[in-house]
Amino acid sequence: MASPMRSLFTDPDRYLQSFRLFLANSTEHQCMQEFTERQLPSVIGSIGNGKSAINILSVGGGAGEIDLLILSKVQARYPGVTINYDVIEPSADQIFKYKELVAATSNLENVKFTWHEETAYEYESRMNAEKKSKKWDLIHMIQMLYYVKDVPATIRYFHTLLEEQAKLLIILVSGTSGWETLWKKYGSSFPLDDLCCYVSSADIKRILDSAGLKCQLHELPSHMDITSCFIEGNEDGEMLLDFLTETCEFSKTAPPELKRQVMEELRKPECSQERDGKVLFNNNLSVIVIEP
Repeated sequence: MASPMRSLFTDPDRYLQSFRLFLANSTEHQCMQEFTERQLPSVIGSIGNGKSAINILSVGGGAGEIDLLILSKVQARYPGVTINYDVIEPSADQIFKYKELVAATSNLENVKFTWHEETAYEYESRMNAEKKSKKWDLIHMIQMLYYVKDVPATIRYFHTLLEEQAKLLIILVSGTSGWETLWKKYGSSFPLDDLCCYVSSADIKRILDSAGLKCQLHELPSHMDITSCFIEGNEDGEMLLDFLTETCEFSKTAPPELKRQVMEELRKPECSQERDGKVLFNNNLSVIVIEP
């Protein structure tokens, strides 16, 4: 009998709900903010040297929170310089939120935003069809490489769009995270659709090495409080389980044995730490900075 399990992406509302819960229960954005404050200024130190305008491309910009943090650092490094900021984002809902955020943010007079409601692949196809290959001073892909069909080809394409002093910045889950342990072990049991694949910094490093591309790696420690996942019938816990397994209503639809194994796995030290009565899942991220 076919499993009643289905991908979380078949229910966009539930996906967004579980994603927001993940953000609320994790230090995901905080650790990115810390990286942006402390390490990003040296990463972008030379991207705009001698330029009257800086071109930035955000691939999968989401609702823009991290984008605007990055933008503020570029503005601080190159005060008064015109910035052309293009955003590729397939979700109309996320673009709407992004525009609202821009409208509520001051000090953006020298920034010209352009939003493209399309996937990275659609953008690439359109540029190729129009025979355009605009070059960029900074391209970043934050937590989005899980949603492309061909990760090596996507990295290769956007790498060709870098200016001489430019940087390609990728943020995604670390090869040392609980995600890596959980997904390498049980990913094949989850109902993945072709919208999403599991990929970590360890995979990206292998891709870059085989392509002969130089990169720097920064590890960002992060955790997610998954204590509620172990409280039977807890709605937030069930949502977080959905997010961890990318399965809609995982605790109701997963075969009992799979559920038991996953719940056991989540408590193991490879996935989580127990502190002060809380179960903290290892949500470590990696920042990969690629040179032209």
